[in-house]
Amino acid sequence: MADPLYIAVDLGAGSGRTFLVGFDPGKLFLEEIHRFRYPPSESHDHLRWDFFYIFDQVKFGLRQAGIRARQLDRPVSSLGIDSWAVDFGLIGRDGALIADPVCYRDKRTTGIMESVFAQVPRETIFEKTGIQFLEFNTVFQLYSEPAQFEGAAKMLLLPDLINFFLTGKVIAEYTNATTTQLVNAESRDWDLELIEDLGLPVHLLPDIVPAGTDLGPIKPEMVNELALPETRVIAPATHDTGSAVAAAPLADGRAYISSGTWSLIGVERGGVLINADVARHNFTNEGGAFGTIRFLKNVMGLWIFDACCREWATQGYDVSYDEIMAGIVTAPDFVAFIFPDDDSFLNPPSMLGAISKQLHDSGQEFDESPSAISKIIFDSLAFRYASVLRNIRLLTGTEFTGVQIVGGGGQNKYLNQMTANASGLTVQAGLVEATVVGNALVQAIAVDRFESLASGRDYVRQNVRMEEFVPKKSKDLDLAAKRYGEIEKRFTGNKISA
Repeated sequence: MADPLYIAVDLGAGSGRTFLVGFDPGKLFLEEIHRFRYPPSESHDHLRWDFFYIFDQVKFGLRQAGIRARQLDRPVSSLGIDSWAVDFGLIGRDGALIADPVCYRDKRTTGIMESVFAQVPRETIFEKTGIQFLEFNTVFQLYSEPAQFEGAAKMLLLPDLINFFLTGKVIAEYTNATTTQLVNAESRDWDLELIEDLGLPVHLLPDIVPAGTDLGPIKPEMVNELALPETRVIAPATHDTGSAVAAAPLADGRAYISSGTWSLIGVERGGVLINADVARHNFTNEGGAFGTIRFLKNVMGLWIFDACCREWATQGYDVSYDEIMAGIVTAPDFVAFIFPDDDSFLNPPSMLGAISKQLHDSGQEFDESPSAISKIIFDSLAFRYASVLRNIRLLTGTEFTGVQIVGGGGQNKYLNQMTANASGLTVQAGLVEATVVGNALVQAIAVDRFESLASGRDYVRQNVRMEEFVPKKSKDLDLAAKRYGEIEKRFTGNKISA
């Protein structure tokens, strides 16, 4: 019998895709089956995700994957769903979704953090959970609107919600559950004391299960619709970054950057790191697959560039990505910088306007052409990455041998090289579909295709070509780093959110 295939459904914050993955001897099989978009929209006073549109697209991709597997005459072993973090749906006692999930970029959590800290001190929450403070974390979404709990039986994060409608199982997968900021870092279970002190309903929280848990078969009434008989549903690392890092063939001493809409910069550890310095720099200890911890920090990432591209398109600029990148090469070096993690970039009415305001407010002159603005974004991201990596080294005592960039952002060779230059570290990039591969890899470990995460990563290392970017130093770069550092200091200072 041919080696089995695994279906990986990866849902990002705005677009999703379905892949068939096979860990064939000597060659990684990877085939995209379906890709779709689902921007959030205003509905019932909130920015929401159209859940059943997303679910219909997931089912369509699963059905097409089954058809394709039969064409290849290969069995499908299992399927797994991963997604972005923190957003959730509430299901009623009848098993129906009460309302479309609210998007984390919605304004309902504005100012809520201080109200939460009046109930439980910030320091106490961090000591318990080890999770960074972001205004859109699930804990703040829950606290912001007590009326949403009326008639609710369970709260399910997005991948768990899809798994519920596929299998009927009510669970919370660990890697994504940690991003709620309600999981105790030591027990790796819900922190009931914290939840009760915040006045949140404990009964809404399902049992937490580890990545790799077999959730059983698809519900009988859906088997014919999906044409996937005898296919089991396995919870991978359901947080997309958890899946991406699971696939990364990390060598000792190598940090990672999961580069996409957000950039997640960190190291893999065997346990949490919680102390006053970690809290002051607002780093996080997110759960990873198979007992690992992802010690990392969120950076705003390519969301800024993507938002600019959408805006240029509405303004009539007929500029392709390739043209923008070609223009960057000839644009003057280090003209201006932004601080990418300023809250003004989270969801502004105009990203170009937000960039322009920050540059003007800091007294910087700049060219408003797409290539010039893009160069400012990428250079600023690279210097921000370098700053975060320095903090990780200081906080963990780890001396890095290099950085591995995984995810779609790894295709940006200019940003890869600038990251190497700014950090002084050799950068490897090439595992573009890291989240998809990691999703399937956890499934494969669950069914004993690989005996461990280490052996699965060895397979990836042997079957994925990585490109190296060696740091290039110059006096101009050193001067630019100092100028960027002054800008970053203006926004962070000694604040705890630095």
